[in-house]
Amino acid sequence: MEEQKYRTKKDFSTSVTSGKRSDARPVFGIHPILEAIRSGKEIEKIFFQKNAGNRIIGELSEEIKKYNIPFQFVPEEKLNHLIKARNHQGVVALLSPVSYQHLENILPTVFERGEIPLVIILDRITDVRNLGAIARSAECAGVHAIIVPSRGSGQINSDAIKSSAGAIFSIPFCRSENLKQTIDFLKTSGLQIISCTEKSDKTIYENDFLLPTAILLGSEEDGISEEYLRMSDSKACIPLFGNIESLNVSVSSGIILYEALRQRMKKSCKC
Repeated sequence: MEEQKYRTKKDFSTSVTSGKRSDARPVFGIHPILEAIRSGKEIEKIFFQKNAGNRIIGELSEEIKKYNIPFQFVPEEKLNHLIKARNHQGVVALLSPVSYQHLENILPTVFERGEIPLVIILDRITDVRNLGAIARSAECAGVHAIIVPSRGSGQINSDAIKSSAGAIFSIPFCRSENLKQTIDFLKTSGLQIISCTEKSDKTIYENDFLLPTAILLGSEEDGISEEYLRMSDSKACIPLFGNIESLNVSVSSGIILYEALRQRMKKSCKC
């Protein structure tokens, strides 16, 4: 049996575009934002001022649809805070410090290298420090990609980068417009979906992580969406013996990832 291979940090060298190793930077005004998008800049999110009128949205709608750019309507005070000025024309875009990757390009490469895919799906993780901490554990455990939804997820900003100890720059992030379709794609590609949830009698130690796997982690507030739980191939809980009913999601990610790594290293040593 072919020995399982483990990557070094240098294998992730293409996950960041040169010149983007900084916090999300604001660009404001319709034409500067259009120019940024058309010149290939990665947009983290666009903020529109509430009640600013349809003209602003209309001029950017084609690019938003073409590049699946997340957007949100916010009070004017939010825009003023983002750029410390009032000449924003009712719209501010944040340039992403990372370049989002395409999952359909990552998985074939993983299989071709003789590795067993291990990816993480984050369902509405909004705390940027949790996002960074998960990325740190994932990078250390050799995860191939982290999938985040286009909407309802924390932004990759300076706090997330700091919490990750820079790991965010060393692991591919994939942005999903529709998590249901992404989960379907992963299953079609041969990956099992394991949901890390307390709503299970089966522990993480009873799951087989030797198979190609996507680990699904849910939001800090209400966990994994019921729809995604139903789509999962398996549900796994972390045994708890104290009075607290759950662990922080970033702590949970580290525990389940290293159980997956333990199983894979044990199998590799026997081959």
